[in-house]
Amino acid sequence: MKYYVDDELCCIVHKAKDWNHGLDFITPDEEFIQVGTWWYESGKELDRHYHNRVSREADLTQETVIVLQGSVEVALYDLKNVLTKTFELKGGDFAVFLRGGHGYTVREDDTRIVEVKNGPFLGVNIDKTRF
Repeated sequence: MKYYVDDELCCIVHKAKDWNHGLDFITPDEEFIQVGTWWYESGKELDRHYHNRVSREADLTQETVIVLQGSVEVALYDLKNVLTKTFELKGGDFAVFLRGGHGYTVREDDTRIVEVKNGPFLGVNIDKTRF
């Protein structure tokens, strides 16, 4: 599911039921964070590789949260900090936040979430604005 605000892609939600076989990148190539899923059968071999050092410029932190267990309610805000949508992520779901704001409320004890974002991290006072 993709959420747009003023024709700008703000968030991509991938539910446990949304998986596709093979390699499935869900983010557009031009985004700073690249998120894809893998679904293969036993014995599948992926080419050995490493990633080349290539200069890239990113002026926006983008974030992915992956719910391993439990649940979290997500509040999605537009570019003017106006609440536009709330939704729940449960174990096996994840969301990619590309622009706009977001907030979280943990809904179950022992909820476990992995957060991934582009870096480097420059500190809370530089990287974040709370509203």
